[in-house]
Amino acid sequence: MAKQLPYAAMQAVFARFAAAEAEPKGELEHLNAYTLVVAVALSAQATDAGVNKATRGLFAVADTPQKMLALGEEGLTEHIKSIGLYRNKAKNVIRLSRILVEEYGGEVPSSRAALQSLPGVGRKTANVVLNMWFGHPAQAVDTHIFRVGNRTGIAPGKHVDAVERAIEDNVPVEYQRHAHHWLILHGRYICVARKPKCGACVIRDLCQYEEKTE
Repeated sequence: MAKQLPYAAMQAVFARFAAAEAEPKGELEHLNAYTLVVAVALSAQATDAGVNKATRGLFAVADTPQKMLALGEEGLTEHIKSIGLYRNKAKNVIRLSRILVEEYGGEVPSSRAALQSLPGVGRKTANVVLNMWFGHPAQAVDTHIFRVGNRTGIAPGKHVDAVERAIEDNVPVEYQRHAHHWLILHGRYICVARKPKCGACVIRDLCQYEEKTE
């Protein structure tokens, strides 16, 4: 695990990310807050591309919790069969849709606790929704962020919660809103798991990873 980068280096890292892409976007396709919740819940142990392929048809017919309940678990299952753990995910989506209708007037709540009370919605999913839909600087730590945080020194931590805290504590506040997406995209396309593409990295000189590639 690398040591935490000092403040000046953190400022430089995120200034470069911002210069490269000022408004980074998540890659999960969605139409509203509800479809975002569903897409993120379906994305556990699945790729965004695979989820998007399944949800294009699904969201065309069920873009609200009411429509999802009308579609039913069997109808939903037919749309998401290509996604891993689809049976369990279908059960959770139907359950969370019912809760949204019965307890939240069909609207997606904007608190982390309320979101995490929904079936199949953990802290990471809640943070994605808070960040992407409600504009809150929540940090959803996935495998990409965990790897990048520890490898570079941007947010070292032995577990997901520690990396989340390191981002919140050390990333300059003006970059907090988009930190989550910059780090995910960096991990997905540049700082990849097996052989990071250090030659194409905009923060190569600031990164603490010792086994840099060309």
